[in-house]
Amino acid sequence: MNLTSDQQILWQHGFVKLNGTIVTTWTLMLAMALGAKLITRKLVTEGIISRWQGGLEIVVTSIEDQIKEVGLSQPRKYIAFLGTLFLFVAMSALCTVIPGYRPPTGSLSTTAALALCVFFAVPLFGIRELGLAGYLKTYTQPTLIMLPFNIISELSRTLALAVRLFGNMMSGVMIIGILLTITPFLFPIVMTVLGLLTGMVQAYIFSILAGVYIAAATLARKPNAAG
Repeated sequence: MNLTSDQQILWQHGFVKLNGTIVTTWTLMLAMALGAKLITRKLVTEGIISRWQGGLEIVVTSIEDQIKEVGLSQPRKYIAFLGTLFLFVAMSALCTVIPGYRPPTGSLSTTAALALCVFFAVPLFGIRELGLAGYLKTYTQPTLIMLPFNIISELSRTLALAVRLFGNMMSGVMIIGILLTITPFLFPIVMTVLGLLTGMVQAYIFSILAGVYIAAATLARKPNAAG
């Protein structure tokens, strides 16, 4: 039994392999892009709005409010990145209701890629807000002694993001797989529902942690400015 999509080899030529993780990841990204295009093709700024636009505005407003909560006062600058992270992880979990589907977030390669996106986004947003010199100075605050510790924290939190998401998503898939071999009816249905809830929680936690890391990088100078 394949517990992760990495074990689903769909095509192979020599050492080149096309596994389930690659297929589900790109299929999910294309479906999200197409869905976004369809939902936003008839947006209006006045008069009666459609149900699709009303639902979209609720989602966008909710994400913006959460971004503000972590300390980013201008959420429009970050919603494209953080919102996409949340929606990708959430949709990966929601699609588990499809028979035979294995979420790409249950693969360490996918979660590592998502964590690397956060790893590179943090300095990019930090440099945009503080400038290159200003951002690099944050590694030596409050003293130069903190330089190696700040560098280690950048690397360790990236690893923690990847392992946390992988562990939580993989554990749900593994439990469902085990229960399918023991009790193939009631318990897998219950665990699938719990897996959907867990996936949504993990999507929220992952995107919020990414927002916290970006906020720490972009607001590093505010205490000095106030002083």
